[in-house]
Amino acid sequence: MRILIANDDGYLAPGLAALVRACEGLGEIDVVAPEQNASGTSNSLTLNRPLSAYTAANGFRYFNGTPSDCVHVALTGLLPHRPDLVLSGINNGANMGDDTLYSGTVAAAMEGFLFGIPAIAFSQVEKGWAHVDEAARVARSIVEHVLASPPSAAPWLLNVNIPNRADALSLPREVTRLGRRHASQPVIRETNPRGEPIYWIGPAGDARDAASGTDFHATANGRISITPLQVDLTDHAGLPAWREWMAA
Repeated sequence: MRILIANDDGYLAPGLAALVRACEGLGEIDVVAPEQNASGTSNSLTLNRPLSAYTAANGFRYFNGTPSDCVHVALTGLLPHRPDLVLSGINNGANMGDDTLYSGTVAAAMEGFLFGIPAIAFSQVEKGWAHVDEAARVARSIVEHVLASPPSAAPWLLNVNIPNRADALSLPREVTRLGRRHASQPVIRETNPRGEPIYWIGPAGDARDAASGTDFHATANGRISITPLQVDLTDHAGLPAWREWMAA
């Protein structure tokens, strides 16, 4: 078993170290992560400059690029072998609902999935790394479960959100769908020392669809959320109406 582990909080993040420690003994592990925090970079690839690779004292390799860069380069030339599994995280904060479209954590796992490799993104629900080692034990147990009994022969992509609790390993687990958030809050306008306006992206909106069966509902009720994801963004239900529109 060969496992590639990445993240979006950077190679020094406690969540990455905890996930690597938890996965020791499962197989040969390679770590390739961003040099700096790259949260919110989604699936972006760096195409306007070359990327540089470095090796930390603990053996982790890191790039001055995005999470997708890290996995893409690892799979297309850096590693001498193809991994059997790609893991991403553990992220400092939830990746639920609309967050998955922006998340670098999910994007790193998705990059592996796009190359035909099973992949899992792990996040803690609250920021701050509280009980991150317990979350890492949850991650290992999910990896062991899915490897022992794969859901299908085809590659799969899972998004896992774990409550920050000391008893996380014993919490029930629920297969969920993505919820939805309200629109983000307004940007925060400030002025730089030159008197010019600058803008900070506002906080994410509150949950709008947190009904039973969603990732928001599961974690709010003390359960671990496991959401299968896909890449196909086609509006399949709307295709007939659009074809009628085109023919009219």
